[in-house]
Amino acid sequence: MSGDILFEGKSILDLPTNERARLGIFLCFQYPTSIPGVTIGNFLKTIVKSVRGKELPVREFRKELKEAMAALDIPESFIARYVNDGFSGGEKKRNEILQMSLLKPKLSVLDETDSGLDIDALRIVSEGINRNKASEKSILLITHYQRMLNYIVPDFVHVFAKGKILKTGTRELALELEEKGYDWVLAESED
Repeated sequence: MSGDILFEGKSILDLPTNERARLGIFLCFQYPTSIPGVTIGNFLKTIVKSVRGKELPVREFRKELKEAMAALDIPESFIARYVNDGFSGGEKKRNEILQMSLLKPKLSVLDETDSGLDIDALRIVSEGINRNKASEKSILLITHYQRMLNYIVPDFVHVFAKGKILKTGTRELALELEEKGYDWVLAESED
């Protein structure tokens, strides 16, 4: 199988991660890695400078960071911790949404952001995602369950398998998948 990935008309297939980020693409991992020895505060300051192409004045960065942390119910002590080191699943996901909030990407790809979240963390993370929705931004939310859709109303629901989109619908499609599973969609695609 071959192909290309275009973003705003430009191939990004061969671009390194940092250049994709500068174009406005953000990826939220299903299993974010830990970075022992690097504090969240330093990490966030570095990625914001790298993506925006300039260093924010300290006061401006702190204000933006405090607002984003408060919105995600993250305590201020969080920024002194090492990136994802010893974090719970909910803390890792909040950290990812915090990064998204600060970077303000044009396209966010959220890979199973709901995995490993208890109901309270799911609600807080979903609210963070909703705060980042805007008409000039796109969010690709990858999930196997509809429970996150109790908090986030998608514009479209796509079933992706075998390298292609097999079915497209609205939130109702997600509810139908939750009830019936995926087998019927796979069977339809074989016809």
